[in-house]
Amino acid sequence: MREQITVDKAIKRGHLTVNLPVWLLLLGTPCIAMFLFSQKLIPNWGIAISFLIGFLLAWLYWSYRITKWRIWAFENVRNVHELKKKAIQQGLIWKDNSWFNKTEIKTDSDKRKWAELEKKFEKKDVFKEDRSVPSQSVIYYSKIKNTYEFIIMLICLAGGIYLLVNSDSYIFGTLLTLAGGYFGFKELKQVFDRNPQITIDSKGIKTINTEFKSWSEIKNEEVLMEGSGKHREFYFIYDYKNGFEKLKIDDYDISPKKLENLIRTYRIRNNKNYR
Repeated sequence: MREQITVDKAIKRGHLTVNLPVWLLLLGTPCIAMFLFSQKLIPNWGIAISFLIGFLLAWLYWSYRITKWRIWAFENVRNVHELKKKAIQQGLIWKDNSWFNKTEIKTDSDKRKWAELEKKFEKKDVFKEDRSVPSQSVIYYSKIKNTYEFIIMLICLAGGIYLLVNSDSYIFGTLLTLAGGYFGFKELKQVFDRNPQITIDSKGIKTINTEFKSWSEIKNEEVLMEGSGKHREFYFIYDYKNGFEKLKIDDYDISPKKLENLIRTYRIRNNKNYR
C-alpha cells in the first residue's frame, strides 16, 4: 500500500471533488430554474421546487462521492488520525456519532475496503521535525486582526448612536451601540496588549494563564476547533497534573495550522533531547 499523499493534499482533493460539486448543485439548480423561468419555459413555482431538487441532488452526490474520497484518502495518507480530525473540522465528513454518516452510499466492496483501512487507526501518527522552526516561539495578539475588528466595532458603535439620535429604532440602536462599545473596547485592549500569550520551546510551554510546564508534565496537547462555518473557533488545549489549559487563539498572530506545527516540532525536539 503506497502512502505518499499529505493530509493537506487529501483535504484539498476532497473539497474539489466533493464539496465544490455539492455547492454547484445546491446553487446551480435554482439558477437554472430562474433562467428557464425568465425564458417562460417553466412556471414560477418551478423555482421553489428547484431548491428542493438541488438539495436532493447535492445530498445524493455527497452520499456517493464521500465514500469514494474517504477510501482513497485514508488508503494513501499515513497520518489517518490527523486526516480524520481535519476532514471533520473542514466539513468533509461528519463525526462518528452523526446521523448523516448513515446516509453514505456504500457498496459491499466499499464496506470491505473500509473495514481493512480501519486497522490503520491502531497506529499512531508519525510527524517530522520542521527544522525551520526557531529554538523558541513567542505568540502575541495579532495587531492587524484586532485593529480590523476594532474598526468594525467602531462603525457599529457609530451606527448605533446615529440610529438613536436620528431615528425611532431605539431598540436596535441601543443593541448596536452596546455591542459596538463593548466589543470595540475589548479589541482595543488586545491591540495594545504586549504580553506574550504563549511561549513555547523544546523544554515546555508557558501561557498567559498558566505557569511554565515542561513537556513531561503535558499531555493531550492539540489545536481544537469548536463550532462550524462562520461560527467556528480555534483553541489551544493541553492537560497537566491537577489542571488543563484552554486558550482561544483566533485573535493571535499565528494560524491554527502553524501552531500545530510548532507543538509537534517542539515535542519531537524534546523527545530527542531526553531519550
